[in-house]
Amino acid sequence: MIGAGYVGLVSGACFADFGHVVTCVEKDADKLRGLKKGVVPIYEPGLESLVARTAREGRLRFSATPDEAVAEADAVFIAVGTPSRADDGHADLSFVHGVAAEIAPHLDGFTVVVTKSTVPVGTGDRIEEIIKETRPDADVAVISNPEFLREGAAIDDFKRPDRVVVGLNDERARPVMAELYRPLDLNQTPILFTERRTAELIKYAANAFLTMKITFINEMADLCEALDTDVEQVARGIGLDNRIGSKFLHPGPGIGGSCFPKDALALVRTAVDATRPLSLVEATLKANDARKLGMADKIAGAMGGDVAGRTIGVLGLTYKANTDDMRAAPSLEIIPALQTRGARIQAYDPEDHRARQLLRDVDFAANAYEAARGADALVILTEWDQFRALDIPLVKGLMRAPVVIDLRNIYEPAEMAAHGVRYVSVGRREAGG
Repeated sequence: MIGAGYVGLVSGACFADFGHVVTCVEKDADKLRGLKKGVVPIYEPGLESLVARTAREGRLRFSATPDEAVAEADAVFIAVGTPSRADDGHADLSFVHGVAAEIAPHLDGFTVVVTKSTVPVGTGDRIEEIIKETRPDADVAVISNPEFLREGAAIDDFKRPDRVVVGLNDERARPVMAELYRPLDLNQTPILFTERRTAELIKYAANAFLTMKITFINEMADLCEALDTDVEQVARGIGLDNRIGSKFLHPGPGIGGSCFPKDALALVRTAVDATRPLSLVEATLKANDARKLGMADKIAGAMGGDVAGRTIGVLGLTYKANTDDMRAAPSLEIIPALQTRGARIQAYDPEDHRARQLLRDVDFAANAYEAARGADALVILTEWDQFRALDIPLVKGLMRAPVVIDLRNIYEPAEMAAHGVRYVSVGRREAGG
C-alpha cells in the first residue's frame, strides 16, 4: 500500500484484518515513526485499535521505502493524494505518476498494480506507460479499484460496502482481486468487474451525483423557508420514492471534505476537455460555494443583521462529524465572513487540532458549554453526537442572548421554544421564545 494517508491506512488495516499481509509505505518520517509506535495520524473511529491489533499480529507493517515490499507483493496499491491543481481545478497526478516510476524497478514477477487514488479517466493508461518506460520487462496488470469510504464510517464501509468496483483490461488480475476481497463473499457484496477507464469514471460520477443531490436539498431548504414549509418533511416525502431514496437529503451549510467538491470539479474539467461540458455539475459547484457564504448571511440575519462587536459561539468546525478533516469545511468560509463583519468567534470541536492551524483569531473553547458562555448566538455547524443532547437550560443560562442557529437541524423547533430559546434552523419554520 503506497501511501499511509486516509485511504491507504484504512484500506491497508482492513485488508490486514481480512488476513492478508500488508506493508504500508509512508515517506513522511514523522508520520512513519508514529505509525510504528501505534500512533494514527488521523481521527477515524476504530482505526487506531485496528491498526494496533493487525500490526501486533504481524499482518500490518510500515516501511519508508517500497523496494522489498513491492518485490514481494502480489498486488501494489497506489493510495496517494490527488488534490485539485490551484491553476485549473484538474486533479494533480504528480504523486500518482511519481509512485508509478518509483515502484517499477522493484516489481518482481507478475504483479497487479492497483490505483486506489481517485484519478481522472485515462490515468491507468499513463501509469502503465510510466512503468513500461521505466521497466520495459515488467509483467504487470494495471487496474482501477476506486474507494467509496465515508469519513467517520470508513472501516464499516470497507468491510460492508454497497459494492466493489474493479476496472481491468488484463483478465489475469481478476482472480487476484477476487481473492483480496473474498472475505466480502459472506455478505454477498456485489463486485462489479468492468473496463479500467469505466471504473475511473464511476468514482467521479458517483461523487458528482451525490454532490448534486445534497445541493438540491439545500436549495429546497431555502425555498421551504421562503414558502413557510418544512424541508424535513419534503425530504421524507421524496425520499420514500425508491427511485430517489432518503440518503443525502439532509440540508446543511454546504458540502466539504476531501472528495465531493474536489472530484466534482475534476469531472467538470475532464468534461470540458472532452468538449462535453456538464452544466448540472458546474451549477452545483457554484451553488455550493455560494451556500457557505449564504450561511454567514443567515447567521447575521438571525442576530438582527449586525454582528459587529458581538460574540458568536460555534459548535463544530470539521466538515462533518467523526473526523478531524478540515478540507473544504464550511467553517473555513463562514467564520472568516463573520469575522470580517466584526464578530468575535469562540468555538469548540472535539477534534479541533487541524482547525487551530487554519482558523485565525478564534477563541477555542474546552467544551460546548464554554463556547456558549457569554455568546450573543450559538451556531451548530457540525453534527457531532455530543451536540445532540445539550443541556439547553444550561446553555440558555450561559448565553448573553438565547439564540441558537442550528445549521444541521439536530433539534426540534418545539423543544427549543419550550425552553424559551429563539431557534433558527435550515428549511424549517422558526421557533422562538
